[in-house]
Amino acid sequence: MSRSSMAGIPESLSNAPPGAGRGEMKESILDVLLYLFEHYFTEDADPVRDRDSLQSGLLQAGFSPAETSKAFDWLDALAAQRPSDSPARADGPTRLYSSREEAKLDVECRGFLMFLEQHGVIDADRRELVVDRAMALDQDELDLDDLKWVVLMVLFNQPGSEAAYAWMETQMFIDEPETVH
Repeated sequence: MSRSSMAGIPESLSNAPPGAGRGEMKESILDVLLYLFEHYFTEDADPVRDRDSLQSGLLQAGFSPAETSKAFDWLDALAAQRPSDSPARADGPTRLYSSREEAKLDVECRGFLMFLEQHGVIDADRRELVVDRAMALDQDELDLDDLKWVVLMVLFNQPGSEAAYAWMETQMFIDEPETVH
């Protein structure tokens, strides 16, 4: 199932509880995060929501308390890793992936991260944050669409990443990445 439908979230997740219309697909942290991102973290969402009301909304949408809690832990860890005011590293060292990371992020995913870094969409610090948040998901492996969502959520959370976020948002709906200008 592609996570990059025109509305940003698969139709099966937009209004239906997890599992509805999706066969035997397992509910995951990423499903909860995508639902939150689409329904609560976009420009048109009500920004005055506390964690309890968000959690209540997720439970009403049919997500399990366990997955909801894991998604909030994922978001808390992302927020805790916001960069300080130190300047971003322009050129990070070549990234060597561990065998665990290689198993979760296939060649296409790793190549996409390299592409983003080489074109200035992310720096080495944000690349590490993306890898960290991707590894924190409860999936054995991520496809490129899943990774793009992780990148988008990381950029959304990073001050000063508005242009990169806007560019990445456009990439969610095309098959091949465009050159950054």
